[in-house]
Amino acid sequence: MDMRNVLCFGAALLAGLSVHAEDIQRIWLTHRTNDPSKIVVNWQTSEAANSVVEFGDTEALGETARQEDAVTLHHVEIPLAHRGGEYHYRVRSGASNSTIYAFRGYPADELRVAVVADTGYGKAPWGEAVLREKPHLLLSAGDHVPALHKGQLVAITDTTAFSEIVDRNRELFHSTPWMPLLGNHDREIRPRGPKPPTEPVYDVDATAFRQFFALPGEGWKWHFDIPDFGVRFVALDFSHLSDQGTTWQTCHSPKRDGPQFGWYRDLMAASKQPFLITLNNERNATVRGQEGGEWGRMMAQNSLNITGFGYFAERAEVDGITYYNTSVGGTGTPYPDPKSAVLKSEDNFILLTFHREPRELRLDLKNMRGEVLDSKTFAPRAQSTTQ
Repeated sequence: MDMRNVLCFGAALLAGLSVHAEDIQRIWLTHRTNDPSKIVVNWQTSEAANSVVEFGDTEALGETARQEDAVTLHHVEIPLAHRGGEYHYRVRSGASNSTIYAFRGYPADELRVAVVADTGYGKAPWGEAVLREKPHLLLSAGDHVPALHKGQLVAITDTTAFSEIVDRNRELFHSTPWMPLLGNHDREIRPRGPKPPTEPVYDVDATAFRQFFALPGEGWKWHFDIPDFGVRFVALDFSHLSDQGTTWQTCHSPKRDGPQFGWYRDLMAASKQPFLITLNNERNATVRGQEGGEWGRMMAQNSLNITGFGYFAERAEVDGITYYNTSVGGTGTPYPDPKSAVLKSEDNFILLTFHREPRELRLDLKNMRGEVLDSKTFAPRAQSTTQ
């Protein structure tokens, strides 16, 4: 082999190694505890391998967290040592790795949190619209995917649908921590059909969702705090409550003896944060009426409540408490709250902006062009304690 061929062969070999060395691209960030000083780097590989995250304040990285178990779904927690600034990271599994990505640490003065819903039915490039707002955290209020199945029964462990949403929004998800909650479509394992079939249509336990997303608590319900800004977010598991007790049942029970009622009651009583926000995926008016209105009385302790139930934008005011509906697929049939004050048929998302000094929260309901459809400012709750 002459020198020209040797050089060509070497260049081809290096090119092949380079492609293989940066072939992990399906990456997303979450929190699996209520401590915002830690973050989970998640990724997926086609073959089982170990899990390594290299991270640091610069692209030089310098620190490493690893797990040696051979898996295809990787969840590795790393510490966030300071506020603000950028963290850089790269993941490795076996002989494969990603390029170096970056995300911002939680800030000291102004916190920006985006809330989306119904991304399984979003037509506009919602990910780009959210990314333009440079959020420090992304919450999603259910129905991230159209279904887990594609026309026929799938295993309750099939996470393909969630992989696809990450692939469509890679830049957003590898740079922004993401805290999702459950909707009915996120666990639909077979087609719903015109009437309840013999076998369950939904995996109420949300096996695939909880495997894919590393979240606090039990995963299907959770809460997450950012103490510097005095805020607690609470995720409930509510959708299609009218189907409880049938093979169409989608979520855990709202009953007093169910797994959510006592947990939520005790959590609300213990929550002294200046800002308390509960999210779910059912019509707000329906949730308020559960258990003789007791759910409504508990939700009235919040600063505000957000759902991703309907395909529209809405603000409702009920006895001094504000309720929102948001949807990136916002041009569907509206089912307004009896106390609706603002109702828009437009693709939309919510941007929450928290200021530390003085304590204040501004909520902007925005369309995909970034135009404000509705805005409201919230002061700290009367029952809160200073943090």
